[in-house]
Amino acid sequence: MKRILEAAESLRAVDPAATAVARGLRKVIGRGAADRLLRGAWLGHPVHPLLVTLPIGAWVSAAVLDLSGQPEAARRLVSIGLAATAPTVLTGLAEFSGLDRDQRRVGAVHALTNTLAAGCFLAANRTSRRNARFWTAAGLVALSAGGALGGHLSYAQGAGVGRWSALQPGDQ
Repeated sequence: MKRILEAAESLRAVDPAATAVARGLRKVIGRGAADRLLRGAWLGHPVHPLLVTLPIGAWVSAAVLDLSGQPEAARRLVSIGLAATAPTVLTGLAEFSGLDRDQRRVGAVHALTNTLAAGCFLAANRTSRRNARFWTAAGLVALSAGGALGGHLSYAQGAGVGRWSALQPGDQ
């Protein structure tokens, strides 16, 4: 598994698009209040890792509820996870704009995999119960891969780690 995660660091094919996205995001977000809000300066660490627990928790719980015979409750949780996706993506994009080249490579695959997961859960929410189980299972697989890549980005590559420790109290 470690080799698979590390392989994402070598995906040169994503460099042109990832670099263009990072530059575009930096232009849109800037370095002011929006940047500090989205990247977590007010909290002292990135906000994105906190927000990812919402869609992940909702979607995993939805699968458990569906398997236990509570499909309507499962659909509601899938909807909650989808609603939580937008702010989670927004904070992730803000973080993406400050990554180095190898981190951007992993971040791009992380984002694509999680986009696939969200698409699967959206399909699960819009289809019959029988087909919803297929889309939920596919979403959980994609979500697991995306989560593993996010963990690799944070823990192995150190994205966002220690960034705020150099700030002085008035800088935040």
